[in-house]
Amino acid sequence: MAAQDITQRFIFDNADVRGELASLDSSYREILAKHAYPQPVQALLGEMLAAAVLLSTTIKFDGLLILQARSSGPLSTLMVECSSEQAVRGIARYADDLQGETLSELMPDGVLAITIDPTNGQRYQGIVPLEGGSLAAALDSYFANSEQLPTRFRLRADGRVARGFLLQALPADRQRDVQEREETWQRLNILADTLTAEELISLDNQTLLHRLYHEEEVRLFDARPARFECSCSAERSGNALVSLGREDVLQLLQEQGGEITVDCQFCNSRYRYDEAAVQALFDAAAEHARSLH
Repeated sequence: MAAQDITQRFIFDNADVRGELASLDSSYREILAKHAYPQPVQALLGEMLAAAVLLSTTIKFDGLLILQARSSGPLSTLMVECSSEQAVRGIARYADDLQGETLSELMPDGVLAITIDPTNGQRYQGIVPLEGGSLAAALDSYFANSEQLPTRFRLRADGRVARGFLLQALPADRQRDVQEREETWQRLNILADTLTAEELISLDNQTLLHRLYHEEEVRLFDARPARFECSCSAERSGNALVSLGREDVLQLLQEQGGEITVDCQFCNSRYRYDEAAVQALFDAAAEHARSLH
């Protein structure tokens, strides 16, 4: 299967059900290349990246979607951000002596937070326990309890490629009979259950849908690109320093031997500030403040 970083929607012409497929190849590997994650962490981070991209196509928003899993276990944090333009980045935090392979072993008693941070408007967050033994099961539970839209996730990643599959029931339109709608939903889910992890990760989208739903009337739409992109910048790191106040930053500069470094935890980019750069930051901030009055 050719390398690709895309999402692709599909619908059933005779059913009130839609789906989405996510494929992350080079973007996933680029994120992993910036950190020396153990294989189990690579896999779980890949699943979360695929899930975030799927969610970005499912939830209507303009801004940023954040998936964050936390636990007191060996894997303390998984965090992925995906913009409404499908620019994605992610990070993991774990114990040096990491033990375990599965989500249940690595993140016992964990919780998953789904946050929508719109460009304009109010921030929204939903939280669900990391139960069911997988990230996909936790997301299924989240939608069952909060969105009232039956939704099914399948996720898989192996350190090379990350894949996601989503099936979601829609409000009644093509099928008005309640029993008929339920039977259709169950049938499409039973067929989805026949998809193996290896097939999810290796088949192209057209072949995968034919494999599952060749007896259904299903349409696959054009692909939308996804990509790795880190939102860090010299301007943002400079603003973070300015927010600390001139006196504290100058003291920190002295403690650090005349140079402050700001590292991005996502992409490992490093921003350096000597005394001249620090003074320039605060002078520019003061000038900007004066211009507003």
